[in-house]
Amino acid sequence: MNRRQFLVATALTTTAHLGADAAAAAPLPPKPVPPLVGSQLYGWGQYYQREGKELSANLDEVLSALRDAGYDYAEGTLDLGTLENNAKFAERLTKRGLQPVSLYSGGAMHVLGKASETAERIAKAAKEAAKSGFAIINVNPDPIGRAKTDSELAIQAEALTELGEALNQSGIRLGIHHHTPELANDAKEFHSNFEKCPPALVGFCYDVHWVYRGGIAPSVCLPRYGNRVVSWHLRQSRNQIWWEDLDTGDLDYAAIARFAQTHRLPAFYTVELALESGTKITRSVVENHAKSREFVKRVMGV
Repeated sequence: MNRRQFLVATALTTTAHLGADAAAAAPLPPKPVPPLVGSQLYGWGQYYQREGKELSANLDEVLSALRDAGYDYAEGTLDLGTLENNAKFAERLTKRGLQPVSLYSGGAMHVLGKASETAERIAKAAKEAAKSGFAIINVNPDPIGRAKTDSELAIQAEALTELGEALNQSGIRLGIHHHTPELANDAKEFHSNFEKCPPALVGFCYDVHWVYRGGIAPSVCLPRYGNRVVSWHLRQSRNQIWWEDLDTGDLDYAAIARFAQTHRLPAFYTVELALESGTKITRSVVENHAKSREFVKRVMGV
């Protein structure tokens, strides 16, 4: 299952086994404030898939394991179809001692007309999610299998700005997330998303390893775009292959932590232990997340 398939699946399943009116009865949690450490559910889904299991059927088990390991939140997928499911997901988090902090989304934002519709759909869902305490929406505009044209990038920038303005009005920050397609062609799309959009409206979900894999090291990225960071995705690799936990490797997280602390960047750190071909797995998913939580505390200071 790739990430796009995962987005669709989790949007439909993260609310399984919860009563229809449970979220409505829950008290509104306070807005989260940094520093907080969370976990992206995508990697958990990969581990469960390896065992022939569905994440949706084991979500409560995952949330409990995260709480026990010292995490503050889990990042799931913003449901754009059934909006009340976002409140139900918040209820599942709070029921197990976690907080609603961030959600992940995507969509086509480069096509004239459709781009604005995508922004409106995300903004509408996010406005409802904000009522349950979610404070950050991380959005990765859909790749299209080729480089986007200047015209398409301009349309995308306008849609992202529109979305950022709508989210700000709901008390939510927008963080733009990237994979390697956006970093092709000298990172043209990556830079366009920031250069064409105002920092106050369009922030940065800094997935440190994806950006590094795309050719931009933290030592280059942070001085240029660190002021836009609203959230982080953290992963490690060794010899360019994703490692099973956050440990020493290709990325110098100690240096990243020093920059973040010196410049007082927002500390919403989301651990994402995704797997790829070549990843050596020697421990359980719970053990790897527990070790990664210890690493974030030791190195990132949170």
